[in-house]
Amino acid sequence: MAPAFRSVLNLRGLELPLAKLMRYADAGVDISRADRAKQRIRHLARRTSTPGVLNDIGAFGALYQLDRKRWKNPVLVASADGVGTKLKVAFAMGVHSTVGADIVNHCVNDILTQGAEPLFFLDYLAMGKLEPEVVEQIIEGMAGACKQAGCALIGGETAEMPDFYPPGEYDLAGFIVGAVERERILDGSAVRAGDVLLALPSSGLHTNGYSLARKLVFEVAGLKPDTYVAELQNKVGAELLKPHRSYLPALREIVRRGWVAGLAHITGGGITGNLPRALPRNTQARVELGSWPVLPVFAWLARLGSMAPAEILSTFNLGVGMILIVPPKNVRQVEAHLKRRREKFFAIGRIEPGKPSVVYAGQLPV
Repeated sequence: MAPAFRSVLNLRGLELPLAKLMRYADAGVDISRADRAKQRIRHLARRTSTPGVLNDIGAFGALYQLDRKRWKNPVLVASADGVGTKLKVAFAMGVHSTVGADIVNHCVNDILTQGAEPLFFLDYLAMGKLEPEVVEQIIEGMAGACKQAGCALIGGETAEMPDFYPPGEYDLAGFIVGAVERERILDGSAVRAGDVLLALPSSGLHTNGYSLARKLVFEVAGLKPDTYVAELQNKVGAELLKPHRSYLPALREIVRRGWVAGLAHITGGGITGNLPRALPRNTQARVELGSWPVLPVFAWLARLGSMAPAEILSTFNLGVGMILIVPPKNVRQVEAHLKRRREKFFAIGRIEPGKPSVVYAGQLPV
């Protein structure tokens, strides 16, 4: 006969009462809810599958095989990033699909600057209490951006972490792997004095500068996310949630043809901090202020904070999301290609001899 279950725990002679049989759910982790969310993730991820994907989501690791016919001497390029405090705006708005696309597009743009095309993407999503509807919105945005980029959403981690995140909040990060033929790597070595700088416009803040932007909007100005701002012709929350553009569709063919000597993704640090990352030691970039239209949101934020021009330039992208460094002999081809795609672009300066830095000419029109 089996012994009866005792309602006390004897620990080194001390008898401690056992209130009840504990489950993982009593600590705030609901495995069944997580399993339902992961089934939906699996369904969305399958839509992004490419021929290189060798297994389904759910294994301990994701398998991917390079196409030997397509790639001759490939180099893998990897990058990881997060959405940052833009997530706070998503929480306030209850809109989550855009940040899913943001993290993919940010990572796609990062590896594009070295000439790489994306192969696969993995995400990390953690929240205090798993909310399947929110998870689905995030992954839908992520899967849509992956599909557009021809990039497989191949795996990731969805973590439920009670007491770690406040209710309704989460963290989101991404990891991407792409490939480029070794002889086509963009590493700055081809950049020369006399090269032309062509800028592609951003859609807004993208995923950078939000700690300052949120402070200015919600603390200094005291606005709510649904406040309509006439200067922006938009509600401020919707303006701040505008998605981070992917520049792969516009630049894929340009990069494949070898028409650019370098690319700079304008993220945190603005033009000041990012353009020098694409320059060799013996060059600097001269950027003509006023040569592109600064988006209204940046002029508005600058006025809210009474910001100095140098501070604005090193914080926000100011309407420039990607800068192409183009040898003079290729400028016509690049411009013609962008015009055929109806892509806006602006000639904003040139490369000169000097140390890797940005020299500004003119005045900032804000």
